[in-house]
Amino acid sequence: MPPPGVTSVRTPNIEGVRVLLTNDDGIAAPGLQGLRRKLVALGGLDVVTIAPDSNRSATARSITTRAPLAVEEITFEDGNLGFAVDGTPVDCVRFAELGLGGGRPDLIVSGINHGVNLGDDITYSGTVAAALEGIVLGIPAIALSQQRSGGDMGYGPGSFDFAVAAEFSACLVDHLRDEAMPEATLININFPSDEPTGVEVTKLGKRIYDDEMRELEQADHRGRKVYEIYGRAPGHEELDGTDLSAVAAGRIAITPIHFDLTDHGGIEKLRGWALEEMLGTRAPAA
Repeated sequence: MPPPGVTSVRTPNIEGVRVLLTNDDGIAAPGLQGLRRKLVALGGLDVVTIAPDSNRSATARSITTRAPLAVEEITFEDGNLGFAVDGTPVDCVRFAELGLGGGRPDLIVSGINHGVNLGDDITYSGTVAAALEGIVLGIPAIALSQQRSGGDMGYGPGSFDFAVAAEFSACLVDHLRDEAMPEATLININFPSDEPTGVEVTKLGKRIYDDEMRELEQADHRGRKVYEIYGRAPGHEELDGTDLSAVAAGRIAITPIHFDLTDHGGIEKLRGWALEEMLGTRAPAA
């Protein structure tokens, strides 16, 4: 049961629960496809796959507003259909909410992402953004990400074994047929690269980014200087109870996240800044 005073969103306990599966790595990504097969095998789910037609990593909550969006119907190897969208993960969620694939989903599952989304990473992540769009629309959502091989906490290339993550995620989706989720809260899950040593419910940790500006020797075709400013492996603060520390220790990190960004404690402080007086000091209009 949810805590007193907290409403909840429950996925219907009926046959044909509609699950939207999406991601930011693209519709052909092994993480998404491995999870899709597990969800289809559960039975009793209407699994609708709507995902970008190519990699849209680190697009965060961007949307496509200045161009029409192309959609291609895809037939997967098991005969099930999906939709490849020339847009962002958030576009894909909007498509589903507006009826592409048969109707409004009961649950949004985003992932399994190729690489972790921990701590401050979630503000850049297209994977988490798709789940955030779900809770904005009042739809329960989970975001799923997998650490690359070798236990590296960065974002570089690597190999991935999604077997444990896909199995665990399918079990969670099955559980959510009956279990209530707190309203306006998504579940962000990150899996370690190796066999997990446990599962930990965590808070978001703190990334330590180590980017640098490096000018490349060759200018672009217009003669402009070209720079790289991202790419160095980030670190993180070693704080117990955080998602970063849990994954670094080989555990699955499960973090509830909500969308209310208001600093409620700062409201009264700002009210004490004599803002009305500042308004009164404006110079008169000419």
